[in-house]
Amino acid sequence: MAHTSTAANTVEFGPATGLSCRECGALYDLGPIFACTECFGPLEVAYDFGEVRREDIESGPANIWRYRSLLPVPAGVAAKPNLQPGWTKLVKADRLAAELGLRSLHVKDDSGNPTHSFKDRVVAIALEAARNFGFHTLSCSSTGNLAGAVSAAAARAGLDSCVFIPADLEPAKVTMAAVYGGRLVAIDGNYDEVNRFCSELIGDELGEKWGFVNVNLRPFYAEGSKTLAYEIAEQLGWRLPDQIVIPVASGSQLTKIDKGFRELIKLGLVEERPYRIFGAQAEGCSPVSQAFKAGQDVVQPVRPDTIAKSLAIGNPADGPYVLDIARRTGGAVEDVNDQEVVEAIRLLARTEGVFAETAGGVTVGVLRKLVREGRLDPDAETVVLNTGDGLKTLDAVAEHARPAAVIRPSLDAFRAAFAN
Repeated sequence: MAHTSTAANTVEFGPATGLSCRECGALYDLGPIFACTECFGPLEVAYDFGEVRREDIESGPANIWRYRSLLPVPAGVAAKPNLQPGWTKLVKADRLAAELGLRSLHVKDDSGNPTHSFKDRVVAIALEAARNFGFHTLSCSSTGNLAGAVSAAAARAGLDSCVFIPADLEPAKVTMAAVYGGRLVAIDGNYDEVNRFCSELIGDELGEKWGFVNVNLRPFYAEGSKTLAYEIAEQLGWRLPDQIVIPVASGSQLTKIDKGFRELIKLGLVEERPYRIFGAQAEGCSPVSQAFKAGQDVVQPVRPDTIAKSLAIGNPADGPYVLDIARRTGGAVEDVNDQEVVEAIRLLARTEGVFAETAGGVTVGVLRKLVREGRLDPDAETVVLNTGDGLKTLDAVAEHARPAAVIRPSLDAFRAAFAN
């Protein structure tokens, strides 16, 4: 029996039919709720898709709204003021593949989104939910990229914003989150402490009519990551990759990419075939990787200590589901240290001209490690995700990116500097 919501009959969510508990299966009407009242499990969006055709998708706009028939959004979403993220490049990475010993490699480069990270995708879906529920303020707890995405999306939509971040974030991310004119609040604590504060604010009158994209709007927000799966499959010619490496912070992105692949199979949009999903974490915040290696089902929280701050979530909400997916698909969850992250950022930049932020260094670093250890098939078609722009994390590589020489403006000075 479904739990009812006063908002359920007054909003439009396209093919979405309700919310379902991922643990006990309890059903709920569509509403700004994120946890099951029966077992406290997480809720996710359920659908009745009907017929979905490739040609209808291909005729859509060059952004995530080409997949509106697969998302919890109204039919006219593309015409509303939003950042229109998505349809980012799938880079055929032949030079990186040759360096690593892979036959076929693509980089899904989400640094091309409006605020230069994949977070624009998830925020775009959450924004539509916020509009539907009559919220006037868009908010979030963030490790950096999400704060910028929320602030920009709210500015574009004409909503207020108030975003919360740990006080020690990279300066570029702080600046980007603040420039859009909303309120930016830094909290003396790590991300998990910021997130707990936001959960308390939701229950207070100060947070009334606020849409916290990754808390009370989380079931809708999380669906935005499915568009990465849809785009990768379409850009590969409507087929699934053999294996994919995905960064793990909360774990939501990985779980939703898997959900997107399974939806495409179920709808007959791609051929059913095995695929392997690999999760990537930084060693200084690797609770899911540690659980995977230990053969455990429980993810023990850790205190983050890594340069990959966008992945620094010590108590990942979707960690157990990441473990399930990695094991079910024959993949793995692995981690790399900060030095390996920096080396991978430089490797991707040198071989493919893609400047990744530290999260991208984690995924490429883990990819390299998996190949070296023989746990990833070098002959299989592989995709690795870069989820953000390296301009946001310049400090990570600053000491390795200096002028080759400082010379006077003359040929003689140039010859003298580079004679050898």
